[in-house]
Amino acid sequence: MFRYICNKMLLAMKNRYNYDVSYMQSILHTDFAAFIKFMCFQTMSSHKGTLANELLYAARIRTILWDDCGSCTQLMVNMALEAEIPTSTIEAIIINDLTSLSEETALIVQYTEKVLTHDPTADELREKIIMLWGNKALIAIAYAISSTRVYPTLKYSLGYGKACQQIKINSKPLIPNSTLQTIEE
Repeated sequence: MFRYICNKMLLAMKNRYNYDVSYMQSILHTDFAAFIKFMCFQTMSSHKGTLANELLYAARIRTILWDDCGSCTQLMVNMALEAEIPTSTIEAIIINDLTSLSEETALIVQYTEKVLTHDPTADELREKIIMLWGNKALIAIAYAISSTRVYPTLKYSLGYGKACQQIKINSKPLIPNSTLQTIEE
């Protein structure tokens, strides 16, 4: 009965976001206890604290671009659209156009990139984040970055990450830019 309910939940996600949930269904049908642990992980990955959605999705989208070339990225874009992040902002995050972003969003994009590359200058940006929004926001950003990496890694590890797809915002195709940029102060 519980598997049936969980599968219905996955199918609802599939229909809502046009996302392939087969890797999650595989976990569900193979090892229910493992699926429950995966679902518990969702509480960490959905944590936002008091952080604005735009900042949260800036971290999530830049992170997902590091580990995925397909459906997980599109899912994150669709979720950002659903969270009412402006299309122009999502596009600027994807193509890494810092000049088209608010100063705060550009800060999060830069910080995320530096964290993902283990750049020691992330320390300076971390201090700015703490000064602007506090330690709770830093935790939310850290959760966004670290938990976002789990999904494509899990998917690829289980053998379900074989296809790349074009990222689109309202049918407009985009090519991500992974070049680390900085805005001079």
